Amino acid sequence: MTQSAKVDEPRRLIDRFGRVHNNLRISVTDRCNIRCFYCMPADNVEFMPRTELLSFEEIERVVRIGTTVGIDRVRLTGGEPLVRRDLHLLIEKLAAIPGIFDIGLTTNAVLLGEQAQKLKDAGLQRLNISLDALDPEVFKRVTRRDSYDKVIEGIQAARAAGFSPIKLNAVAVKGMTEDQIIPFAQLARETDTEVRFIEFMPLDADSKWQKEKVLLAADIVARIEAEFGKLQPVPSSNPNAPANDFVFADGVGRIGLIASVSQPFCSTCNRFRITADGKLRNCLFSHEESDIRDLLRHDGTDEDIAAAMLMCIAAKEAGHQINSADFVQPDRPMYSIGG
Repeated sequence: MTQSAKVDEPRRLIDRFGRVHNNLRISVTDRCNIRCFYCMPADNVEFMPRTELLSFEEIERVVRIGTTVGIDRVRLTGGEPLVRRDLHLLIEKLAAIPGIFDIGLTTNAVLLGEQAQKLKDAGLQRLNISLDALDPEVFKRVTRRDSYDKVIEGIQAARAAGFSPIKLNAVAVKGMTEDQIIPFAQLARETDTEVRFIEFMPLDADSKWQKEKVLLAADIVARIEAEFGKLQPVPSSNPNAPANDFVFADGVGRIGLIASVSQPFCSTCNRFRITADGKLRNCLFSHEESDIRDLLRHDGTDEDIAAAMLMCIAAKEAGHQINSADFVQPDRPMYSIGG
């Protein structure tokens, strides 16, 4: 990447619980080319007008300002980020910002086959692919679209472009994806793929999430161990990583568990978000947002924007409260927030 930026040490993004925030997740669009039930409605989705989306230049400015208060890594999300035209040009802009050392992307890979090499050449370093099933029929039930072959093509193109390891994110849902666990584990053993199982979270557009539908991380581990033997925990090199990683007993293959519901990792969270329409959110489950698009478009100074980031992080709660009787699901579903 580039040389270090000058960080204003007294004004780092530190919340009242001492968590340092250096990881910014940027949604570039709320549009998507599939309709996963845990994220979007099946039909009649109302997307934001394109004029409401942050421009690449506005995103670049926000990230540049963010480096002065400690941001050094970004991840582009959606919706589906690859439906945003010429995304590689944004990655080039971000890769040139002093102080940004890590650029990642989360995608469903439907359009990745035609873009993987351009993304790699532009400076994209890490790639997470959302794939909830290796069975095309189960994939279709989850996504409500028939795009499985395109996803596989995208994964192959990512490998050919030099992305390694390939990380797959699989949302685990009771009554739907249990029979995909062993095939995913086998894939992790046979290829350079790191599979990360994610507990089903209450961010669906239809607000039909029920805790009973969550396929728990402990149950996933039990199923894998019954087939392959004991899994060995892998100490993380990144204390802020959301996944608990494991290798198989013989050292061949790696999986991760993101237990957002049963084992929340809020105490080590270092992430915050910008929605596609320019709202700062300090948590996926937050009910409060800070509008920086208005600052960007109405003569807000760099200092104003940095101050908005600092205030956003200062207001962050200790945790998301999913397991509390007081939990209220956010009004915005996942596709509107940014994954």
